[in-house]
Amino acid sequence: MTTDLLGIESLLTDEEKATRDRVAALVSEHIRPHIAQWYEDAVLPESIFPVLAEAGLFGMHLDGYGCAGRSAVEYGLAMQELEAGDSGIRTVVSVQGSLAMSAIYKHGSEEQKQQWLPAMAAGDVIGCFGLTEPTAGSDPAGMATVARYRSGEWVLDGAKRWIGLASVAKVAIIWAKVAEEDAAAADVEPGVRGFIVPTSTPGFTASPITNKLSMRASIQCDIELEGVTLPADALLPKHPGLKGPFMCLNEARFGISFGALGAARDSLEAALAYAKERTQFDRSLASFQLTQKKLVDMAVELNKGQLLALQLGRAKDAGTLEPYQISVGKLANCRTAIEICREARTILGGNGITTDYSPLRHAANLESVRTYEGTDEIHTLILGRVLTGEQAFS
Repeated sequence: MTTDLLGIESLLTDEEKATRDRVAALVSEHIRPHIAQWYEDAVLPESIFPVLAEAGLFGMHLDGYGCAGRSAVEYGLAMQELEAGDSGIRTVVSVQGSLAMSAIYKHGSEEQKQQWLPAMAAGDVIGCFGLTEPTAGSDPAGMATVARYRSGEWVLDGAKRWIGLASVAKVAIIWAKVAEEDAAAADVEPGVRGFIVPTSTPGFTASPITNKLSMRASIQCDIELEGVTLPADALLPKHPGLKGPFMCLNEARFGISFGALGAARDSLEAALAYAKERTQFDRSLASFQLTQKKLVDMAVELNKGQLLALQLGRAKDAGTLEPYQISVGKLANCRTAIEICREARTILGGNGITTDYSPLRHAANLESVRTYEGTDEIHTLILGRVLTGEQAFS
């Protein structure tokens, strides 16, 4: 059973196929047998972290420091397979590698890289990325978290919300505003700056957010920072300002452009298998014209999204990918994926609302995926600015 109507498989190298198949096998062995129960129980077992680390998935697109150094396309294909298992599992790798590790890799000193990245690649240290706040989601420039320089140390105060893995992380990348007078005292540039914060530091508290209807097999937290005191060298020295976190967010958004399609493909495959096995009016559901139309529409949209993602991956590997092009992928493929998952559920009928089948779980998860790393509205306005030259938001 294949959903590849366009022969996209032929566009992949043997190495890319091998990476994809290896991650697909991991998902089949370690995720699929348990994910429905994890989702129902709203748990993410920490026992999955060593499995992901051993497979070389943490920071897999980074070079050196114990990281796998795989291509952008291989990274994207891995995200697609992980999200075919569940968005929450893909998010673990995304938060660890594309956000926390990338922040240190892109913005950190050599000493910081040597201290943290090998342990994070091995899964010995789990990280999180604290950018969004209770009142500053789509507008990170409005963050209220501050870092003050006092007697040769940084003191952080504020709050973060919807921070993946924070309650199980050993290190947090926290973004905070540094005023001009504090920057001058520390001899650094002012503005939004990143800090490496061991989560055992007094004043750091992470509390899991409960009663979620989406991303249930995942961990998102509130973080409180009350007088969190850090040494001067906790500051990430490179790329001050919002450019710093946005460079990391673009890594995560790129992965989502592939990942969301994994949830869509898994939903389509579930619907197709069900339609061929389920009989109504003495014939299979798959034999009805309306069912075939649904299946064809879903497959065509899936293939279009996969071609888009592959184009982004090829451009990223060639060094020609523009940030706004990532917005195209994140916007279009999340939108496509959630519609496929919803339509797939209709073929499953009433049975589709149970955890016995994946489409509604995927659809619920994608409500979160569609929102984080930039909402539809934010990516639409980014692309609107490219098309018109006019800034429609601050």
